[in-house]
Amino acid sequence: MTGPWNIKKDLIAASLELVGTMFFLLLGLGGIQAATAETLTSDAAITNVEKVLYVSTCMGFALVVCAWIFFRITGSLFNPCVTVSLVLLGILPPFRGLLYFIAQFLGSVLAAALLRALTGTLSVNTFLRPGTSPAQGVFIEMFITCALVIAVLMLAAEKHQATAFAPIGIGLTLFSCHLFATFYTGASMNTARSFGPALVSGFPTSSHWVYWVGPFLGSLLGSTFYALCKHYKYWTLNPHQDTDDYTKSPDDPVCVAQTIIEDSRLTLDPRVLVGQISERLPKLSVSSGTSFGGRSASTLVHEGSSVTAV
Repeated sequence: MTGPWNIKKDLIAASLELVGTMFFLLLGLGGIQAATAETLTSDAAITNVEKVLYVSTCMGFALVVCAWIFFRITGSLFNPCVTVSLVLLGILPPFRGLLYFIAQFLGSVLAAALLRALTGTLSVNTFLRPGTSPAQGVFIEMFITCALVIAVLMLAAEKHQATAFAPIGIGLTLFSCHLFATFYTGASMNTARSFGPALVSGFPTSSHWVYWVGPFLGSLLGSTFYALCKHYKYWTLNPHQDTDDYTKSPDDPVCVAQTIIEDSRLTLDPRVLVGQISERLPKLSVSSGTSFGGRSASTLVHEGSSVTAV
């Protein structure tokens, strides 16, 4: 359905996505800027590991906070690679996706400009660490972006009982990916995150293209993985993982053990015993109707010294 009202809502949503992206990157990149400034001015020795941990925490927490604030407003994408994934999968309408795409780049540029005005020369550009080749950089960015895209799709796009807590899982994913890739590539995972500071700084490195190719390849890879999971109905592979129905919980292991022990067919022959137990274990089920020796384990009760099926 299209119309003036829908276009108006798309424009409003894109404007708020710009604001959300700006706040996310201002807080996250601001933490990186502060870490660099502290390193340069402090007399205490600060290891690279400490700096990587600080940077990872800043970016991860910034995403958790801002994503949770804007989650019910715009979806809290803040990332053109995620936007492309949602459009390709039909989750986000193309027109709104285009507006989000533009808004995210503008939000990044605005955040970088504000950060430079507030703190001075930017030290938040992403670049390849000496010894890391462009090809390595592309693949590192591809895989960490893929992880982030899958987190967004499985935790936020897929609806489940924990959907409201998706910002936590997505923020922790960003945190984990930074722990891995900050040293090698700066851990962009977000072309807008790299573009804004690069534009404000005058594109100081020749490897900026890595942060376009790698993340967007990661977006395609993550989208493909999600599409395959949906096609093969992933929720049927390990059912009841998102339920609060207590009857789907495992049966009482004590009753199960007593049922097996008291089965008249069991013998003390270890070889026979192992075979009979192995025969029964595949029958164990989280459903309330699990059967052991023809008796319902969910209805087993203890009467005196024996276990009786009711």
